[in-house]
Amino acid sequence: MSDSAAIRRQLPRGRHHLTREQVVASQRERILVAMGEAMTEGGYVNTPVASVLKRAGVSRETFYELFRSKEDCFAAAFDRASQLLAERLQDSITDDVDALTRMDNILTAYFGHMIDDPASARLFLVEVYAAGPTAIKARMELQHRFVAVVATMLGAQTPEQQFACATLAAAIGAMVTGKIAADDLASLWELKDHLIALARRSGTVYGNAFAD
Repeated sequence: MSDSAAIRRQLPRGRHHLTREQVVASQRERILVAMGEAMTEGGYVNTPVASVLKRAGVSRETFYELFRSKEDCFAAAFDRASQLLAERLQDSITDDVDALTRMDNILTAYFGHMIDDPASARLFLVEVYAAGPTAIKARMELQHRFVAVVATMLGAQTPEQQFACATLAAAIGAMVTGKIAADDLASLWELKDHLIALARRSGTVYGNAFAD
């Protein structure tokens, strides 16, 4: 078992070999994971801290040592989910392939992440809009980063192409959010195929990746 996997499991009772830093890291990670999982049942508004504590296996005292409030915990869980997605997308980007393969790789990573971690996907695509203006601002910043990924993927260079990529990213976000909210994860792969076909038909609307 890796070190990261070891600190994510619930700590054993009694004496153990973990340092204080590892204990805190384990508790924090379990709380962040539990926040996403708890909201799949009741949504952000109807998820009390007690539900998160039960799933995480930590005390209320431990929770408030790490987070000021449920809102603070949600913000940290959102940052965690965003970072995991960014890392997966980054790992999928390669320069030594053609545009079609690069787009397929990136979308496969994006949709694969949603399917592999639906609780996190729901957290940053659906529940974020119920968590207040600070969370929504963070969501918009994440959307801007996604636009940059789309623009790079499609070879956008002009302001018009950049704007077209922004509208495409917004459409992708809206469609994926709808599917996550409806728990219709399987159809994400069909959506991926339609998006690739759209990009191939678009000429230079979004960028020069598929220019004739």
